Amino acid sequence: MEQFTSKSKDMNEQDIVYRLRKRAEIRRQIPDRKSVQENKPDRIADLLEEAANEIDRLREYEWMYNDLTK
Repeated sequence: MEQFTSKSKDMNEQDIVYRLRKRAEIRRQIPDRKSVQENKPDRIADLLEEAANEIDRLREYEWMYNDLTK
């Protein structure tokens, strides 16, 4: 199974990390959003990015563990 990280050149659009980050980016660019109009942080977008970062972190631990157990 091929694995992708958000840091990979071959970013897979089906990857959950990519999709979470893309959704956060899109939310922050919607001009009708109150947080955009008021130039305030978008809490949902922040949570989406936080979730993506956590998945990335856990994947790295998994890959490190798998490398150690080979």
